[in-house]
Amino acid sequence: MTDLPRRVEIREEGPREGFQIEPGPIPTARKIALVDALSGTGLHHIQVCSFVSPKIVPGWADAEQVAAGFEPAPGVTYTALWFNAAGMARALSFRDRMTVETAVTVVASEAFSLKNLNRDRAKNIEAQHVNIRAHQDAGVPVTRISVQAAFGCNYAGDVPVEAVIQALEDAFAIGAAHGLSLPEATLADTMGWATPARIERVVGEVRSRWPDLSVILHLHDTRGLGIANAHAGLRMGIHRFDTTVGGLGGCPFAGQPGAPGNIASEELVLLCEEMGIETGVDLDALVQAGRLAEEVVGHRLPSTLLRSGTLARFRRVA
Repeated sequence: MTDLPRRVEIREEGPREGFQIEPGPIPTARKIALVDALSGTGLHHIQVCSFVSPKIVPGWADAEQVAAGFEPAPGVTYTALWFNAAGMARALSFRDRMTVETAVTVVASEAFSLKNLNRDRAKNIEAQHVNIRAHQDAGVPVTRISVQAAFGCNYAGDVPVEAVIQALEDAFAIGAAHGLSLPEATLADTMGWATPARIERVVGEVRSRWPDLSVILHLHDTRGLGIANAHAGLRMGIHRFDTTVGGLGGCPFAGQPGAPGNIASEELVLLCEEMGIETGVDLDALVQAGRLAEEVVGHRLPSTLLRSGTLARFRRVA
């Protein structure tokens, strides 16, 4: 395990990811309470909300109120998500409270692109050019690449490594046309197809082609392999992961109603602690935030750690 990172960055997406698919309605004050609780755990990156159409995502009809209501903590970067110029304009009104930046979004499965974005590869490339021009005109940095369906697709089956490489090549070409270097890429297991072997194969090939590219893993626990996949990533030196407290969320357009969402933040922190990898996160405080998240949504979340408790707790007893 000589490639293990010394420290891992947990990029918490629970509030944004979770509240977009909950049937609700969830009171705005409770959403703010969860963001504030997460701010006190030692996390340094929290995605707060989505500036999207309330007709499509009614769970984020109150995005402005949440963005204005949480208490920013020193040393914590807060971000939001949007998909068009209208959403970007809404995000920009909170630039004094949140970091406003975006990504070039590509999809390794054309079938999922058609289902989720309603456009094929060629149309998505065209859309990304338009998107970058709009963000550059507004002074919004385009800092990274996001590859959706990087490990498999419910609509197309296994996604070959070559498709991921092609998606990244498309993104680099798009960026180059606008003077962007794009040093980071998120590989998203959007529909939970990843296995440790797939992680090793895809990350290995990406690293082979672009050794200096910083890879972020966005893993889902759809089929119970989320933490095993994170472990495979850690063994390869991956040091940044997208997670959600309690395992909140899931992709609402993946055709898997009720399936678990992202890997639970607290479970990844526990794994890192047991492997001697620093996270800077207070695990007990994060577990408490996860229990608050369960109260807020009103049902049990996938994280087993919320019920079993941390190992440190039992070590103290012993």
